[in-house]
Amino acid sequence: MAAQLNTLLRAAYEHMCPIPPVAGAVSAVRRSAAAVLADWNVPPGIVDDVLLVVSELVTNAIIHACPPAVLRLSWVPSARVVSVEVTDTGPALPARRPCTGIDPDEHGRGETIVHALAARHGIRVDPGGITRWADLAAS
Repeated sequence: MAAQLNTLLRAAYEHMCPIPPVAGAVSAVRRSAAAVLADWNVPPGIVDDVLLVVSELVTNAIIHACPPAVLRLSWVPSARVVSVEVTDTGPALPARRPCTGIDPDEHGRGETIVHALAARHGIRVDPGGITRWADLAAS
């Protein structure tokens, strides 16, 4: 049993990437994630979906949360699952306060997109911050 667990642990990959709260951060983090997924030989059929979820969760952290934020990707080839997590320090604006200067036609669909693409998704609230996560399964 211990040998099986060690084999599974070695067969998992993990990558962490800080998310700078600056213009252009989403595209930079997305490029970094694409390179990591290619290095891990993640099946091409899931890569575009993973990158879209990365974009949505990173955008959410930059627009709605206080820095710092971190992206964590993990890939377990034996389970054929990519996990995407973005952790931030919490809301930047008080609840129910509208975001000025944000075009509603350009924003507000991220949660729906993540829900549509992910096999599982959710939010964890810890004393150090909020983590939005999604697991995507390769077919």
